[in-house]
Amino acid sequence: MAELIAKSPCEGLLPLDLGQVQAREVVGQPMALVAPFKGAAGPLGAALMAAHGLSWPDPGKVVQGQGCQLQWFGHSHAMLVGCPPSDSLRTHAAISDQSDAWAVVALEGPDAAAVLARLTPLDLRDSQFGPGDTARTELFHMSAAITRSGAQSYQIMVFRSMAGTLVHDLKTAMQAVAARS
Repeated sequence: MAELIAKSPCEGLLPLDLGQVQAREVVGQPMALVAPFKGAAGPLGAALMAAHGLSWPDPGKVVQGQGCQLQWFGHSHAMLVGCPPSDSLRTHAAISDQSDAWAVVALEGPDAAAVLARLTPLDLRDSQFGPGDTARTELFHMSAAITRSGAQSYQIMVFRSMAGTLVHDLKTAMQAVAARS
């Protein structure tokens, strides 16, 4: 009988430390997509606040709560990250476990924005994409969710099947930015 071994999406590919940028995989956090039922946005907001200390995020924003966050994920969708969804939410929204569906990479360092600028059309200037901002966008030729998690840090999410491509593209951009120095 075959032995199956669970592996993270970027196992054996990360961490990377090139120039003034580090890329590392973020693993083990629960993730659930939340989509309110028609007409249930108000009750869902109350349930989110009661269960997780979270309000529904404005488009392009992330809200922090009790040990977790809710990030805007498109029209009438948000991703609950860091804690399992309370059962009280299921009355007001469709909940879909996404914990194993995404490769999540933290990109950090003084040149992190320069690396991302080679891969995405987002305007990454502090005045346009600051901490707590998020976007569904292209990353080179992949669909991605990019969140500004700090002054010099970003969280990048791509479908699990694209993990190898993500790491390859990040490494290439990191090498190019490091070569400028």
